[in-house]
Amino acid sequence: MNIYYTGKGDKGKSFVCHQTMAKTSAGMEAMGELDELNSLIGLIRSQKAPADIKNILKAIQENLFLIQANVARMVFKEKFAVPVLNKDIVKKMEKVIDLYAGKLGTQKGFIVSGENELSAWLDYARAVARRTERSILGLKKADAVILAYLNRLSSLLFVLARAVSKRYNKKEANPSY
Repeated sequence: MNIYYTGKGDKGKSFVCHQTMAKTSAGMEAMGELDELNSLIGLIRSQKAPADIKNILKAIQENLFLIQANVARMVFKEKFAVPVLNKDIVKKMEKVIDLYAGKLGTQKGFIVSGENELSAWLDYARAVARRTERSILGLKKADAVILAYLNRLSSLLFVLARAVSKRYNKKEANPSY
């Protein structure tokens, strides 16, 4: 038997952690958003990028796996052991944001994305991170550390996109309105 499909169809349901759950449930949506975000970060990490950016992206992926495990435990109400997320994970991210933001100077207004491919991918990941955060907010007992992490993640991705543009000497513009 193939473990990747049954050949029977799933009628819009997934069997996870000994439970059947509608694929359209808030929990499954949140798990899917986390999976998409992690995959997108992996795609960005596979691009030609400076080593420091790749290292940050790899750390983000590792943290997203921790978040996925914690959300799965909450969604499926299972009692399996998962690594505990503590506030230090958010503090570390804030230090990285501050480090890169300190090199940028003051940023005012929106940025028209696309001056270079890597910063455009980072901007896209920021938008997906925000959507993921909204999805997690839709869960009834969302963990405060997870929410803080996802909130800061969109800020980090924004700052990294600006840092990449600056590193490659690409002038970014604000909307013309």
